[in-house]
Amino acid sequence: MTHSHGNLLGEPAPTLLPGNPEADAALAAGTPAAEVAADHPTVSAAWAALGEAALDEGRTIEAYAYARTGYHRGLDALRRNGWKGYGPVPWSHEPNRGFLRCVTVLARAAEAIGETSEQERCTQLLRDCDPTLAP
Repeated sequence: MTHSHGNLLGEPAPTLLPGNPEADAALAAGTPAAEVAADHPTVSAAWAALGEAALDEGRTIEAYAYARTGYHRGLDALRRNGWKGYGPVPWSHEPNRGFLRCVTVLARAAEAIGETSEQERCTQLLRDCDPTLAP
């Protein structure tokens, strides 16, 4: 008989956020992310799209602010869905991606402005949520 000596309490079940079909459809149809964020301010995917675009255009502080907003909206959603601040938040579940994208943008923007501790914290959070996301 083989015995495992892992965490005896077990890892929590993955947190799977519910989708927002209306916001997802609007983003997929090319509705501007700012419009989707205004209509659905709790949807992290809209904030992630705004942050990614700002970062791509060199607007680092705007990217940071957009990503921070989506990150906090995502934390609220995760907590409402049973997340206790730790445990898997898998990328493979599409509705989780908006939050995870916001954390990624926040890490990149923090690095760009020299906020090393925030960049490291975000990178660790990505590792903790889904080890496939961060080096």
